[in-house]
Amino acid sequence: MSVMKLSMLGAAAVFMGTTAYAGCGVTYGNVSILGNDFAAIQAVAEGAKQCAGDGVTVESNLNKDYRDLQIAALTANPAQYSTVVTTNAAIVPLIGEGLIRPLDDLIAKHGQNISKNQLITVDGKVMAVAFMANAQHLFVRTDILEKAGVDVPTTYEEVVAASAAIKAAGLMEHPFATTSQTGWNLGEEFVNMYLGFGGEFFKPGTAEPNVNNETGVATLNMLKALTEQSNPDFLTFDSNAVQASWEAGDLAIAHLWGSRGTGILDAEGSTDEIVNNTVLVSSPTVGGGSTPASSLWWDGFAIAANVSDADAEASFVAMLNGISQENVKANNDAAVWLVEGYQPSAASAGVLATATGGTKPYPMIPFMGLMHSALGAELSEFLQGSESAEQALADVEAAYVSAAKEKGFLQ
Repeated sequence: MSVMKLSMLGAAAVFMGTTAYAGCGVTYGNVSILGNDFAAIQAVAEGAKQCAGDGVTVESNLNKDYRDLQIAALTANPAQYSTVVTTNAAIVPLIGEGLIRPLDDLIAKHGQNISKNQLITVDGKVMAVAFMANAQHLFVRTDILEKAGVDVPTTYEEVVAASAAIKAAGLMEHPFATTSQTGWNLGEEFVNMYLGFGGEFFKPGTAEPNVNNETGVATLNMLKALTEQSNPDFLTFDSNAVQASWEAGDLAIAHLWGSRGTGILDAEGSTDEIVNNTVLVSSPTVGGGSTPASSLWWDGFAIAANVSDADAEASFVAMLNGISQENVKANNDAAVWLVEGYQPSAASAGVLATATGGTKPYPMIPFMGLMHSALGAELSEFLQGSESAEQALADVEAAYVSAAKEKGFLQ
């Protein structure tokens, strides 16, 4: 597969929106939604379910392991799900395998008011409709930082120093956490940090790997310095674990998805003391750079190729109802919505600060998924102290090259 020509959502898109198609207007079709499980996606699914009735069924499976399910589910014929909530990384294999359909005809019929900034275009065809922006950024406990005598960190070097000061003051044993679970999450942490250091994952114009270098070593060393301030079980920490630890009062600094902001600030499962002292700020810079060490993401929906035209149309209209202006207003604080009427809130402050800081979008190229998988699988031994950074990165490149040759990206 050749490198795709892609329409990417930049930071400016965070501040732009659309009036989504409101009202259902379909009388037949089966809608089944696969997506991640957090507040914003839950709100979209509930909005889509308002279209059920009069010959239309709407069901959803919101699951944190949706990435592992989507290929097989959409390969089936008919597809197990008619629509999938996806991202700028997760959509690439769906396009490569021909598992989602172009949306241009459905947009012409039903989506006249969708903003151009929401249209994810690949080789001239609209393949998804984005409805929210997301990024990982810092969550900080200002009261704990004040007790330790440190300021809100703006660099990762300051994050390490602040965490050490908190630990030395006896305030917390493991003050820092991020989504460092072995696999996709750990790979994403490397991606964020490597981008912050200015790294390029591939040699220019090729699919040749480019991570076993000084920048890659610096990235790993910073990740290791952070894990030394984290719970010893850091290789099991996903977003749910980090959020639970935060709400329990066990953390003072966390690098977590902005989409978790609403849940952390709603006081459910936490205390007023924690909530009132939680502030969401930009992802830090690293290594003297000026770009936040994170990556910009969009979440949007695509329609399965292997479903009937009737189910595809019903799914498209139902999902537009899920991201209607009315539904966004009712769930304003659940995300940084790319829909007209969205009002930025305290829960979106970190994403907006990270985006306006010039953070790069996650690389949306066909072979990035293979690199991400290799990173997630091969870095644990270094972080546990049983392997050098150079050997870990050599293992990453070897695993990537093997997978890339199998897929035909490398000879």
